[in-house]
Amino acid sequence: MEDHTLQRTRTEELLLAAGEFDLVFSGETAPEFMTWLRSADRSERPHLLVLDLMVERQPSVDVDLIGALIDAGLKIVVLSALASPHLVRQIVQVGVPAIVGKRDDERAVLDAIRAVLRGEEWMTEELATVIAGDPGRPALSIQEERALVLYASGLTMQQVADAMNIGRETAKQYLDRVKRKYAAAGVSVKSKLDYGRVAWTAGYVDPTRPSDAAGSRS
Repeated sequence: MEDHTLQRTRTEELLLAAGEFDLVFSGETAPEFMTWLRSADRSERPHLLVLDLMVERQPSVDVDLIGALIDAGLKIVVLSALASPHLVRQIVQVGVPAIVGKRDDERAVLDAIRAVLRGEEWMTEELATVIAGDPGRPALSIQEERALVLYASGLTMQQVADAMNIGRETAKQYLDRVKRKYAAAGVSVKSKLDYGRVAWTAGYVDPTRPSDAAGSRS
């Protein structure tokens, strides 16, 4: 899903030339894709969608829609110029496992798609920098950031695990990694308040927005 014809055509060529993928849809916008998806036979529906975040002269991709597609089982790889760090962070927070920058080489596109189809996440150094917003800030993996955002938003450890569809111990491991990375950068993270503080400082969470789980305890 890409509104620039040359970019979309080249991506199609790249996927077909790999000899591993069947192309079932190509279009410019999310509404166009959704219209097609509603009428497509179940056997034609894709396992994975490659999309751009921003459409020229139109609104950016609907983050809630992307989250709903992921919840419905569609795997998504974003191919983007990464012009909006805030939008990139939102997309990561709803569970997109891979984002490829348009300045990355073509091999990166295929590597990301293969990783996501295997059930893995994929991230370049450029994406890590965009997410962090500061080259000196710890670069978290997609899952580490998602765990941090959920925990800092007020969820309990078990609620974080449930939201990420993982075990409680795995969720704790992600947060422990966050703690170690910040410690290596000279920032102490010992309590849930500390997690909230670093998340707010890094721009992962808006401290002025109320959370339904704000009163939860770990």
